[in-house]
Amino acid sequence: MENQIRVLSTKMLTDQQKRLLLNANFSIDEADFIDVVNQSFDLKSSNDYLIFTSQNAVESILENEKATELKTKKCFCVGEKTKAMLETNGFDVIAGADYASELASIICNQYGKSSFTFFCGNLRRDILPDSLRLAGITFEEVEVYETRLTPHKAAGDLNGILFFSPSGVQSFLKENELQDEVCFCIGSTTAKALRGITNKVVTANQPTMESTIAKSIAFFNKI
Repeated sequence: MENQIRVLSTKMLTDQQKRLLLNANFSIDEADFIDVVNQSFDLKSSNDYLIFTSQNAVESILENEKATELKTKKCFCVGEKTKAMLETNGFDVIAGADYASELASIICNQYGKSSFTFFCGNLRRDILPDSLRLAGITFEEVEVYETRLTPHKAAGDLNGILFFSPSGVQSFLKENELQDEVCFCIGSTTAKALRGITNKVVTANQPTMESTIAKSIAFFNKI
C-alpha cells in the first residue's frame, strides 16, 4: 500500500501490541535484538531489602530455590510491569519508580541506614549502584541473568524503529546504520544510547512498550 508507515520493533510484540500498529495502518517488522538467559546463582543470605530493576531479574529469582524465602523480604523496583510481576508472585513492593535514578534518590534519602541486595543482569547500568556507593549504603549485587546481543539485518526502507533498551540499540547498530528513520525509545536511558548517532529520537511518555507504540502512532499521524 502506498504511503504506508513501516516500523521495525527490536523486540517481538504481543498480538495486542501488534494490533495497535495494524489498526493505525502501519506495516510491522519485528525481531528480538537481544536474548535474555537466566543464570543460576548461589545466595547464602540477603540484606534488609531487595532491589529489582527489570522483569528479567524477577523471572530468574522465581526459578531459584530460594524464591519462597526471598518473598519474606520487602522490595524496591523500577518499572510498572516489574512491580506488577513482583506483586502477582507474592512479593511486597514498598517503593517503585520509573527510572533507576529516581529509585536511587528514594533509597538514598529515606533508607540510607538499611542494607540491600540488588538482583541484576550483566549489562546493568551504573547509576543505581554508583548512587548507593556514593551515599555509603550497604548493598551487594547478584547477577541473575545475562543479556546477549542478537543482531539482525533490517530489510528495506523503514520510517521508524522501536527501541526498548540500550542493549537493543547496541545490537541494532552492529548490523545496521541509521538513515532517516525516527527512533522511538521506551525511556531516557535508551534515548541516551542514540546520542551522537541521530537526532531523530522521540521518547515515550511512560517507560512501557505500549506507550512507545502509542508515541510512534501519534508522531506519524501528525505528519
